[in-house]
Parts: sequence; structure tokens; C-alpha cells
Amino acid sequence: MKLNLIDKSFLLKKTPLFTALDLDILLTIADKLELLSFDKGEKVFRYGQDAKRMYLIVEGEIEILDEEESKLSVLGSGFFFGDEAIFAEKARGYTARVVEDTTLLALSRSHLYTIIGECPSVAIAFLEAYASTTPFRFRS
Repeated sequence: MKLNLIDKSFLLKKTPLFTALDLDILLTIADKLELLSFDKGEKVFRYGQDAKRMYLIVEGEIEILDEEESKLSVLGSGFFFGDEAIFAEKARGYTARVVEDTTLLALSRSHLYTIIGECPSVAIAFLEAYASTTPFRFRS
């Protein structure tokens, strides 16, 4: 799968975390996204690993597993996960395993900080959007 900047921006716009952001901010973020593909059964990350990126599911499904690998949740297209990586330098509190072949967009903490350095208003817009979605999301 190949996605251009506009495709990535539209995918971001459909996601609750990013839906309220202006197009110029979405384009700036989209420019820093990395497209990743995973096969069924692969782990995007494991419990206890350093958290450095968040992910948006373009297509496919991800299982969220606890430390003992018991299923907590299943996420599909349009959902994001791993967002704790953006706000805190801490280890992952869960494992993310691919249920079916999956395509993800990844945003690293360092890329987000670069964007914020270039355009500080992104930080406020991103935090407002994040705060508005957090009460509706599972937190471990």
C-alpha cells in the first residue's frame, strides 16, 4: 500500500484524535508519518518495551493484551493506540498483536516534538483533541 500526503491527512481527519485539527496542521503531521505493514500474529510492540511511537490503524485489526497476554480489547481501522508514547517516556503497559494483516501509520515522539518546535500551536491543538477523546478510551 502506498499513501501520499493527502491520503495520510484524510486518514488523520477521520480519527477522533485528529478530527478537530486544521488541514495545515494535519498536513504537517502527515508529513512525519511512517507507513508500516505487519503480518497476522506479529507484535507491534510488547509489554515493557520503551514507548516511542503511537499508531493509527489504516486497515486490519490489533489485539491489546495485558502482561499475561490476556485480551483486553480489539481495535480496527481508524483507531489509534500507543499514544502514551507521545506524552511520557515510559515502558509499554500492554502488548499490541496483529489479528490480521495490518497497515499502520506511526508517529514518533521525536517527530511530534519537531512539529511542535516548528509550529507551537500544534501542541495546543493536539492536546485539546487528545483531552476530548481520552474519557472515551480504555486506559490501563
